[in-house]
Amino acid sequence: MELGKGQRPPCIELIDEDVARILRGMSGTKRLRIASEMYRKTRLLLIGYLRHEHPDWDEGQVKREAIRRMSHGAV
Repeated sequence: MELGKGQRPPCIELIDEDVARILRGMSGTKRLRIASEMYRKTRLLLIGYLRHEHPDWDEGQVKREAIRRMSHGAV
C-alpha cells in the first residue's frame, strides 16, 4: 500500500493493560451492559450533532443517518 503525503499507515490500537485487567475482572453481563450504554450514549450524541448540523432534516432522516454512520454504511 502506497501512502500519500500526510497519511499514516493503518494501526491496531491496543488496550491499556490496566483497563484490560479491570475488564477481565468483570462478569460478561457487566461488560455487555457497559458496551450497550456506550453505544446508546454515542447514538444520542450523534443524533444531537446531526440535528444541529442539519436543522432542515426531519427526525427520520436524522435517525437513518445516525444508523448509517454507526453501522459503517452496512444498513
